[in-house]
Amino acid sequence: MSFSLPYPWLEATLRGLLATHRGHAVLLAGPQGVGQFELALALAQAWLCESDAPAPPCGVCTSCGLVRSHTHPDLVVLLPEALQEELGWGSAEAESEAKASKAKPSREIKVDALRRVVEFAQQTSSRGVAKVVLVHPAERMNAISANTLLKTLEEPPGQARFVLSTEAIDALLPTIRSRCQHLRLSPPEAGTALQWLQAQGMPNADVLLAAAGGQPVTALQLKQQGLDAAAWLQLPERLVKGEVAALAGWPVPRAVDALQKVCHDAMCVAGGAPPRYFSSEGFRSMRASIDDLAAWSRELRRVARHEEHPWNAGLLLESLVSQARRALHSATYE
Repeated sequence: MSFSLPYPWLEATLRGLLATHRGHAVLLAGPQGVGQFELALALAQAWLCESDAPAPPCGVCTSCGLVRSHTHPDLVVLLPEALQEELGWGSAEAESEAKASKAKPSREIKVDALRRVVEFAQQTSSRGVAKVVLVHPAERMNAISANTLLKTLEEPPGQARFVLSTEAIDALLPTIRSRCQHLRLSPPEAGTALQWLQAQGMPNADVLLAAAGGQPVTALQLKQQGLDAAAWLQLPERLVKGEVAALAGWPVPRAVDALQKVCHDAMCVAGGAPPRYFSSEGFRSMRASIDDLAAWSRELRRVARHEEHPWNAGLLLESLVSQARRALHSATYE
C-alpha cells in the first residue's frame, strides 16, 4: 500500500516541509479543519520511514505499516482523552477505563502523559531511525505540562523529534514556540475544497464550506453531524424572529459557534462589508446596531469559555436565542 494523504491539498505542503525542515521540532499552526492532525501524523511517519527515498513516506516499509496500525514502538501520539476516540487513537485499555469512570474525558493534555513522553524520548530508538512525539492540539497543554516538555525541547536526545500542532499558537509558551520551526497552514483554495467535498458526495457543498469558514474537513463534519444547508441559510432570519426551534437539538458548543458566526456576519453587514458564513440574502435590509452587536459578541465569548459546563441545554438555548433576538431586533426587515 503506497502512501497518500487523505486531503490532496496537503501533498505539496508535506513535500515542502520535508525539503526545508531543520532541527528537531516542527510546530504546525493553523485551523484544525484543513487536516492539521493528518499532516502532523504524515510528517511523523516520514521521519520514521525506513525507505531510502528522501520525500514523503513510502507507505510500504515495516515502519509505515506500524504507524498505520498505531503500534510503532518509536512513535507517541499525545492527545487529550476527549479527542482520542474521535481521531482513532484510543487504546482498548483506555476506552475500558473511560467507560468504568464516571468522569468526563479530559480536554487537557495531562502532566503525567508529558512525563512519560520525556522518558520515552530519552530511550534508544527500537528500530534505529528516530523517536517521534506528536502533540495535538498543543494548546491543550497547561503551564505545568508545557514546562515539563520544555526541557526536552531545549536539550533533545539525539534521536528525538517532535511535531506539535495548534490552532491557538499565541496560547503556547513563548519558550515552546521559540524551540520549533514554524509552518502556518491555511485553508485550500475554494475550488480545490469544493471539488474534494463534492467527491465525498456532499450536496450544497458551497453553503457548508462557507459555514465552516472555508475549512473543508470541518464542512464535511458539519454535514455528518446532520447540519442542513437550507436550515443554515435560514438561521439569521429565524433568530431575528426568536425561534428557539432554530437551534433545537444542537449541542451547546455548536450552537454557540453558529451564533458567533451570525453575530460576525451581522457586524460585517452593519459595517458595509459582505458576510462570510451566510448568504448576503439572509441579511438583506437588516440595519443592526453596532453597539448592540458588540455587546452580544462579548456575551457569546463569555458563554464559549464555559461551553463544557453541565448546562441545562434546553434552558441555555432559549436564553441564547432570546439574546440573539434582542441584538438583531433592530435589523428586522421592514
